[in-house]
Amino acid sequence: MALELIGSLLVAAVFGLMAWAFRRWVPSAPKWLISVSAGVGLIGTTVWLEYDWFNRVSAALPPGFVVVHAEATSNPLRPWTYLAPITTSFSALDTNKLARHPQVDTLVTAPVFGFARWKNPQSALIVFDCADNRQTPIVEGMQIDEAGVVTGAAWVTTEAGDELHEAACLKG
Repeated sequence: MALELIGSLLVAAVFGLMAWAFRRWVPSAPKWLISVSAGVGLIGTTVWLEYDWFNRVSAALPPGFVVVHAEATSNPLRPWTYLAPITTSFSALDTNKLARHPQVDTLVTAPVFGFARWKNPQSALIVFDCADNRQTPIVEGMQIDEAGVVTGAAWVTTEAGDELHEAACLKG
């Protein structure tokens, strides 16, 4: 966050200096041009950093991570987001650490990571029942026995086409 602030201030300073140099070259240019140019540089950089956040973070994920859901939102304090919503959060599945139950091939355990703008990443270990299209996070008191029977779980049925469920249950 500090680097983004410093970068935005540097861009604002460069825009302001360019306007100042332009005023020296064209003395009839208004004085307010320097302030407006610096403001445009600051706001433009901030908007670009907000829109580019998802691309930068998802590109930095290690190999084997699959982005399974991205959420784009609009905000009244940023009216331009109604024309082009900003991706503010996304979920990724680590396919390198998928674990299938040795007795029940359709029971898969996988780590899922949640990323959100201005927040620390979150992680959860989720059990997927690929045969019955349902999933549950692993919580205290939950058990999976040798036969693949899960007890103490609060299963959630997934809709057809759920990207997280499909990525976890993909055989390969």
